[in-house]
Amino acid sequence: MAWPTNDSNINTGNVDSGTDNPASARADIKAAFDELKNVINGRNEASGVAGIDASSKISNTQLPDTIISSSSTDLTLTPNTGTVNINSVLQMNPQTRAQLYARSDLADGMIAIASDGDSTIDTPVYYAGAVWRYFSDNSEVPSS
Repeated sequence: MAWPTNDSNINTGNVDSGTDNPASARADIKAAFDELKNVINGRNEASGVAGIDASSKISNTQLPDTIISSSSTDLTLTPNTGTVNINSVLQMNPQTRAQLYARSDLADGMIAIASDGDSTIDTPVYYAGAVWRYFSDNSEVPSS
C-alpha cells in the first residue's frame, strides 16, 4: 500500500451529520481506515515518511545520501547550538580564483578550495574583508 498523496480517498459526505445513515457511512469509514493504515504502514518505507527513534532522531538509514535544494536559494543548516559537526571528511570541489571572485554571494566566513586553474595546486581559502585569503598566512589570494 502506498502513502496517501492527498485526501481525495476520504469522503465525509455520509458521516458529517447526525442524521446520516450508518449503512451509507460504512464504505466511507472503511476507506478512511484503509488510508489510515497506509499512513501507519508507510513509516520508514520508500515514498512514505521517516520515523523517529526514542531520542526524537531520524535514523541514519532513513536519511538520503544526497540533499539537493530544489529552489534557487542556498541549502541552510541552522542547529540550535550554532555548530554543525562533520564527523569525518568535508569534500569541496575546487574553484578557480576567478570563479571565486566572480561569485555574487560573497560574505565573510565563506570557505572554499581555490585552484590555480590547471588543477595542480588546490588550496583551502576563506573570505574576509572583501577578499579571499589563504589559511596558511592570511595573505590575500590574487583574483587572477
